[in-house]
Amino acid sequence: MSVQLPQCLLFDLDGTLLDSLPGIAYSVTAALRAVGLPESPVDLRQMIGPPIRVILSCLAETDDPVLLDELEEHFRKSYDGDGWQKTVCFTGAQEILRMMRRKGHRLFVVSNKPRHISVKILDAAGIGSLFEKIYTRDSRRPPYLSKEEMLRGLLDEQLLAPQDCAMIGDTMEDVSASNMNKIAFILMENGYGNVPAAHSVMLRLGEFSEFLPYLTTENFK
Repeated sequence: MSVQLPQCLLFDLDGTLLDSLPGIAYSVTAALRAVGLPESPVDLRQMIGPPIRVILSCLAETDDPVLLDELEEHFRKSYDGDGWQKTVCFTGAQEILRMMRRKGHRLFVVSNKPRHISVKILDAAGIGSLFEKIYTRDSRRPPYLSKEEMLRGLLDEQLLAPQDCAMIGDTMEDVSASNMNKIAFILMENGYGNVPAAHSVMLRLGEFSEFLPYLTTENFK
């Protein structure tokens, strides 16, 4: 193939590695009910990616910090309890990740999802140990302000050159964060985002099995 994957592969979680919609929808509904609000008619699938407070603000049509605090508290209680257990990896993700490691690729996570629940889900799926480090907004103090800043922090901390990396994601936020850090971007089109065809990306893949032709037989040094 004319495209070869860089050594370092940086994965988003929701909509990229994880089909997290069922768990998030379950806990969003629980939060809305807990504060006496009706279930939103908005298609949640198109909203997943940003921090949950942003999603709740849109669904509840409010910027009231007190109400958002309450909604977020109820969401976290539900998601940390039962909601996260409804999350599964996309078909083929585990096998492809293990193959990437065998071929010498270094794997990282870069996600808006809180660290404790990210680790819990990845470990439950049996793939947490495949990643060298998980970068989330709350994985440092003070927290990262954006995914762009998380990527910059990863490059600096791991002493990586942008040309040695590719970000794998599904949303315009992922595209923008990659572009700002001069990192190649691989789009998972089976995710939750909507990235117009006009945007230049390294690869557009419909599922994890489509990585197979790009996995070389030579290990990186």
